[in-house]
Amino acid sequence: MIASIKGEVAAKDDYSLVVQNSGIGLRIYVPTPLLSTTELNRPITLYTHLAVREDNLSLYGFEKVEERDLFEELVKVSGIGPRIALSILSTLPVPMIYQAVIGEKPEIFSRVPGIGNKTAQKMILYLHDRLKAEYTLEELSGIPTVAVELVDALTSLGYSVVEAQAAIQSIPKDAPDDIEERLRLALQYFNG
Repeated sequence: MIASIKGEVAAKDDYSLVVQNSGIGLRIYVPTPLLSTTELNRPITLYTHLAVREDNLSLYGFEKVEERDLFEELVKVSGIGPRIALSILSTLPVPMIYQAVIGEKPEIFSRVPGIGNKTAQKMILYLHDRLKAEYTLEELSGIPTVAVELVDALTSLGYSVVEAQAAIQSIPKDAPDDIEERLRLALQYFNG
């Protein structure tokens, strides 16, 4: 119904942005990584999904069409509502979600708060054929499993999955693929 919104960020809180467009402020729930990089009074374009319930209309927004489409697939899984789907996209980057589904690794989804092993298995079963058409495991092999190992290492040190993802995203793109070096760089994020 509402495919995208372009406007200026008027306000933000822990879960959403208010995007001002033609005198109307729309509250849009967005993934945590987007919240942390969004600045007030700046233009933004979001690809949206309108969740309709009996007593509520909620907008969910994403930077990329691919994220919105994945969100829409996630909410089709029995037991996964918009809030949990948004939590998944806040915790795991899109390539890691594809890797978890195609590689049949439910333990990756189990890191997301509110997702148990049964739900993770159900997600993989439901999404496997739908996502496999877009990417093969060979195409995703370029996505380093080092990122999965880094999340494991950082969470075992007591950091949350969201903190671990933020630290991993701070690692320079040209950093070596060596796990020890990447862990050292990720830990610098917390010290800096």
